[in-house]
Amino acid sequence: MSDASPPDPARSPRWPLLLALGFGIDFLDTLGVGSFATTTTALKLGKLVDDEDIPGTLNVGHSLPTIVEAILYITVIQVEIVTLVSIIAAGAIGAWFGAGIVCRLPRRKIQLGMAVALLVTALFITLRQLHFFPPGGEALGLTGGALLAGIVANMIIGSLASLGIGNYAPSMAVVSILGMNPTTAFPIMMGSAALILPAAAVRFVKSGRYDRPTALGMTLGGIPGVLVAAFIVKSLPLDAVRWLVVAVLLYTSAMMWLSARNEARQAAALRPVTS
Repeated sequence: MSDASPPDPARSPRWPLLLALGFGIDFLDTLGVGSFATTTTALKLGKLVDDEDIPGTLNVGHSLPTIVEAILYITVIQVEIVTLVSIIAAGAIGAWFGAGIVCRLPRRKIQLGMAVALLVTALFITLRQLHFFPPGGEALGLTGGALLAGIVANMIIGSLASLGIGNYAPSMAVVSILGMNPTTAFPIMMGSAALILPAAAVRFVKSGRYDRPTALGMTLGGIPGVLVAAFIVKSLPLDAVRWLVVAVLLYTSAMMWLSARNEARQAAALRPVTS
């Protein structure tokens, strides 16, 4: 569903919807809800983008708003520089290779991958809501084996982000397990995403596996959403919102799985019968 020509906002009936989608999702992302899973749900249920173009649209559309978020968090919350740079770089490396794989996958495998990604995201959010993650410590940086573990973990998180697993809840789990102050998850998460998304986006743009009008609308709506959340609203009671997100993720995961199954059935029906 990639569009080879630049979109014309004045002629697109979807334009207000795309701007509102970008604003709302990046607004909530800045406050700690996450953007990938919620965007996947909106694009799938709204039938705005072909399933195989959803991962690319996520990475391209949220790149610039996430960079704005990263600048805001990194300048406000202190993290030891070696830890921050090495973990962020690992996420970008993982994203580069992960996106290279995803942009070559057929439609059905992407559907199955996103179904699993949504389930994993719902699991992480549920565990966080039920306080299964350790409370963390006071450290603002890592050394030795703990730093290596953080690098490897974020490389894996970055590679999975290409399929739509957001890095907020996994990053929160990693820093808490490694004994860091939980607030360090924000600059690590946003800093990682600020490299993960553009690194993956380059691959998707080159392959054409994204929807250009949708990605542009999300970008233009998302940046104001980040700024409003960071400078005007600043915080909201989000527990009920996160539980609603879990329910919607489970539903969308089931929809993705059913779509993949239907793809398999259609392919089987078209396959020639041999005697």
